[in-house]
Amino acid sequence: MDVGLVCDGCSAFNELGTNTCVSCNGHLSLDEEEFADEVGDGGTQERAFTPPEDAGISCSMCGASVGSGNRFCGACGNPLSAPPRPAPPVSTAPTSSGGGTGKKTLFFSSIQAAKAKLVLIKGEGHDGESYSLAGDDHRIGRTDADIVFDEDPFLSPTHANFFYVAGKLVVRDEDSINGVYLRIRGTRPIQFDDYFLIGEQVMQVLPIRVDGALTPTDDGTYLYSSPRRPSRFELVQILHGGSIGLAHLATADVVSLGRESNDINFPDDPFISGHHAQVAIQGDQLTLSDLGSKNGTFVRITKDTPLEHGDYVFMGQQLLRVEIV
Repeated sequence: MDVGLVCDGCSAFNELGTNTCVSCNGHLSLDEEEFADEVGDGGTQERAFTPPEDAGISCSMCGASVGSGNRFCGACGNPLSAPPRPAPPVSTAPTSSGGGTGKKTLFFSSIQAAKAKLVLIKGEGHDGESYSLAGDDHRIGRTDADIVFDEDPFLSPTHANFFYVAGKLVVRDEDSINGVYLRIRGTRPIQFDDYFLIGEQVMQVLPIRVDGALTPTDDGTYLYSSPRRPSRFELVQILHGGSIGLAHLATADVVSLGRESNDINFPDDPFISGHHAQVAIQGDQLTLSDLGSKNGTFVRITKDTPLEHGDYVFMGQQLLRVEIV
C-alpha cells in the first residue's frame, strides 16, 4: 500500500516528505513549528492556501480562486463541480488481445460463427426467410425437425439433415418418402432407377427389361402386341400416388424433354422451358443435362451429398438456396 500525504486543498496524493502539493502548490508540511511561522503568531486555525498559477475557477461559497483541476476549494473546503470527462474513443476494428497493445478483442456472434445458411425461395424467385447453420445438425421436416414446415404435406416428419464434414456442408436424405432433389449444373452422371425433376414433372430412368423371345400361352396362343424397337433405356412419369403415367421408350441415345418440339413434351406445365433437359447414354454411362432452363433440372440424391455456394435444394414443396458465408 502506498504511504503519502493527501492535500487538504485538492485531495491530490503526494509522496511522503513532499512540502508542496504537486497539483495545487498548497502547503503539505506536518512540522508544527514551520506551520506556525508560516501563518504568524496569531495561531489561526485556517491553513494558508497558495492559489495555483492556472487559477481559473471561483469558489461558489467563498469566492476564492481555485485551480481548474481541484475538486475542493483550498480556502473553505467547499466541493467544486468538475467538468465531465470526455468519453474515450471507441474502436470497431477487431484486434488481438495479446502483445500489450491495450486494444480489446471483439467476439463474433453466433450468426457470424455459422459457416452457411439456407434461404427459402418464395414466389417469383424472391428471397424469404433464411436459416443460419451454426450447429452440428440442422434437420428439416414437417414436425420432428429443427427447421419445421408444418403445412407442407409432402415433407416427412424428419425429411433431411444438413451438417458439416471436415468443414464442408453436406445434405442427407433421412429416408423421406418423396426424397431430396439437388439442382444440377450443366451435365452430371446418373444411374438407372434415378429420379429427376423438371417443372412439376417427376421422371424416372429405367433400364429395358426384356424377357427374351415371345412364348405362347398354355393353349398355344401368342399375345398380339406392338413390335418392340431396339432401345437401351426408358423414361417414365411418376404421378400422384406413385402410379406410372407417360412412358417413353428411348429409340435413340439422346432423349430431350421440354414444353414443345422435344421427344417428350409437357405443354401444360408453365414451369418447364421450351427445351428444358435431356437424358443421354454413351457406352454404359447415363447423363442428365439441363439445357439452360429458367427453373432448373433437379436430380434426387441417393447418398450424402456435398453442397456448394449457390446450390438449390428442393424437398416437399420447399426450394432452398445454399449460401456459404
